[in-house]
Amino acid sequence: MRIKFSYLLALGLAVGTGVWMYSGSVVVGGQADSENATPPPAERNIAAVGDPFKVQVRKLTASERSAQLEIRGRTEANARVSVHAETAAKIVSRPVSEGARVSAGDILCELDKGARKASVLQAKAALEQAQLEYDAAHKLNTKGFSAQTSVAAKKAQLDAAKAGLESAELELDYTTIRAPIDGVVESPMADIGARLGVGGACASIVNTDPLLAIGQVSEHDIASVELGMSATVNLVTGQTFPGKVTYIAPSADTNTRTFRVEIEIDNKDGEARDGITAVSLLQLKSAKAHKVSQAIMSLSDSGQVGVRTVSEDNVVRFVPVTVLGGERDGVWIGGLPDEVTVITVGQDYVSDGETVTPVLEMSEAS
Repeated sequence: MRIKFSYLLALGLAVGTGVWMYSGSVVVGGQADSENATPPPAERNIAAVGDPFKVQVRKLTASERSAQLEIRGRTEANARVSVHAETAAKIVSRPVSEGARVSAGDILCELDKGARKASVLQAKAALEQAQLEYDAAHKLNTKGFSAQTSVAAKKAQLDAAKAGLESAELELDYTTIRAPIDGVVESPMADIGARLGVGGACASIVNTDPLLAIGQVSEHDIASVELGMSATVNLVTGQTFPGKVTYIAPSADTNTRTFRVEIEIDNKDGEARDGITAVSLLQLKSAKAHKVSQAIMSLSDSGQVGVRTVSEDNVVRFVPVTVLGGERDGVWIGGLPDEVTVITVGQDYVSDGETVTPVLEMSEAS
């Protein structure tokens, strides 16, 4: 019976392997041949078991930060008044037109006076008659020829005549509608020939000097805003104006939890217009803060934003921080000690209270 060659080859390999293993000559890969050689990775990993985890750290020192509060909003006129008629009549004259600048007291619309002048003359005549009758009754009373009740009746007639004259003069004065404030006449105005009823609108006046830049400030920032603070107002048109805070709402909006803030702008020349998008910058008090990269910030188990620091005894501590503002090369944060050592690499692999081996971050060579 013939034996195949492959069977003989397999048998020979098995016997050779057994003899080699029995000889005890074992070669372990990854070990150095000399005593002074660098230990191989296998030995280094074995030696590292039980050592604290290594993290890269950087020492930070707080610096003064001159912060600005940005308030986005729009411009708003200081006053807007709709001027209405207080008597019913037809418009016979309109001395001003839309867009005209007027002062308080300037005539906007003239109404038909009708019989109002005659009513004033009639009231004056009635007042003169009542005055004569009162004077005569008073003289007779002093001489004993008239009762005191007659004098009182004539005095009542005299007072009624005075009131009638005042009412007639006021009704006549209502036919001249005047501007109650300084400002610019808005479109549209009532046309000549149109009849205005009591309460009918003749014109609207907008006073844009001073102009207000309004916006909403969150409840977290409202404590840093004070009346009289200087501000710089930048309009979407490219114009920039100085201003100051003149009003801070005493209570927050119930829906947004924000406070209305008004900044007054000097606008004598009328360069700035009402209703334009505005960004106001308030210069806040300087305070110490740290400028860091967003990459070193992390979240605690409860969702707080902060950084992980290393104490003098190399123990990890999570410190919550407040983000104060951002710039191109980092963010400003508050809530840290003036001098602190923070973890810059490896912060996501360690936990609060863990002992680590800090490796100080070295500055790059320029």
